[in-house]
Amino acid sequence: MAAVTNTPAKKVYIRAGELARAAGVSTDTLRHYERKGVLGAPRRSANGYREYPPDALARVMLVRRALAFGFTLDELARVLRTRERGGAPCREVRTLAAGKLADVETRLAELLELREELRAILGEWDSRLAGATDGARAGLLESLAGRTGRRGGNGLVSAPRRRAAKSTERRSRDDKED
Repeated sequence: MAAVTNTPAKKVYIRAGELARAAGVSTDTLRHYERKGVLGAPRRSANGYREYPPDALARVMLVRRALAFGFTLDELARVLRTRERGGAPCREVRTLAAGKLADVETRLAELLELREELRAILGEWDSRLAGATDGARAGLLESLAGRTGRRGGNGLVSAPRRRAAKSTERRSRDDKED
């Protein structure tokens, strides 16, 4: 009977292009994830190709899903670093997610308010248009200047608030890389 050697199986690495295709991202996105610290630096093959370990696909999919829920790459990098050092960042992740939910709730309330205001404006405009002669200006946009309703700090009707500028700017940059 032949002796069975107890040698570990060779680890199969995935080239950057293959990983990108499997994850539905570009190779530029993989490099961006590396720079941001959410994906480990790959090894280099003898001919210079970037090769990732088999668990890299699961990591990229985790990052993509977390981004869809509103986490930023910087938040993910911090959490994943803690986890890789043996920590348990679960409470931090829970706190971050609760903040995302609060942001969504605020935006939903603002959008509902804006919807009602737009309905009222459209009703007023329909009345103006019904009384206007064909080809005459009805002053629709000008009517907005005298409207009361949701007001920002400068006394003007404001659009729905966005996330903090820094967060939105960061998220926008992250999205461009995807």
